[in-house]
Amino acid sequence: MRPRKIGILGGSFNPAHQGHRDISLAALRLLALDEVWWLVSPQNPLKSSDGMGDFRDRVASAEKITKHPRIKVSDFETRMGEPRTAKMLPKLIESNPDCRFVWLMGADNLVQFPQWYRWEDIMDTVPIAVFNRPGYTYQALNGLIAHKYRKNRLFPTVDGKPIPQFALAPTPCWVFVSQTAHKISSTHIRNFHDTTGITCS
Repeated sequence: MRPRKIGILGGSFNPAHQGHRDISLAALRLLALDEVWWLVSPQNPLKSSDGMGDFRDRVASAEKITKHPRIKVSDFETRMGEPRTAKMLPKLIESNPDCRFVWLMGADNLVQFPQWYRWEDIMDTVPIAVFNRPGYTYQALNGLIAHKYRKNRLFPTVDGKPIPQFALAPTPCWVFVSQTAHKISSTHIRNFHDTTGITCS
């Protein structure tokens, strides 16, 4: 049997929103993935805990947004007690030997990726798909990661698919997906909620 190709979208999901879903749907289509798993982090090491919603509430908001049979919400980081991606990924791979994983991130995350714990190990562990976000395109494509791994970048084919077998590509490798350029963010939603009193849903 061929391995299942799984996209991993990690984050606080504080709260989850349509932008997360749009990236997931694009990944399913353009990277020929079988599923996308949303890994809800108990606490992002690079973010303040101020304003962080209750973990169960964030999982619930993610489950409410997904609305797709091939997008799953997971508490794997909490169960493993490991919010750092570089240490969590080997455990995820070991727990799912029938899967091949792709890490999904927005262009804004690629800009700050050098701040992540052992980020080079992450590059060596799984292929990475970077999804465009307005305001971050230039920084992402001209930053440290893009420069250091310029020879490892894969490009879309003529029909628009970055690589149908991207999940099976040897690492390090990455691709920039320009088809998604969602402006919404969890921060924007929280700020809107704070200023209007309207409940996020």
